[in-house]
Amino acid sequence: MRHRVKLKKLSRPTDQRLAMLYAQTASLIKYGKIKLTLTRAKAVKPIAERLFSLAKKNDVHSRRMAYKKLRDRDVIKTLFGMAPRFEGRPGGFTRITKIGFRRGDAAPLALLEIL
Repeated sequence: MRHRVKLKKLSRPTDQRLAMLYAQTASLIKYGKIKLTLTRAKAVKPIAERLFSLAKKNDVHSRRMAYKKLRDRDVIKTLFGMAPRFEGRPGGFTRITKIGFRRGDAAPLALLEIL
């Protein structure tokens, strides 16, 4: 039974899965929106939400925690630069919009964007 199991494994070992999710989160921060499968979008969203919450604090410790995950100074600078947009917002920094199905395997596609 899968009671209380939220994590999707995405057919990858833990290290590869986390590397993929953090890379997609970095792309989301860099470009503002990304197109990916619905399952991956649902896996990336909580990671991105946590990083946006860290960015709202805007202190050295938060920057170091974000750098630990993203490993790109330009993305960190962009993340903490957009933090003032989220001052009054308690959460819900991203939105998932379903956009259809992929042509090759009919996987459901989604657009993950920053609000």
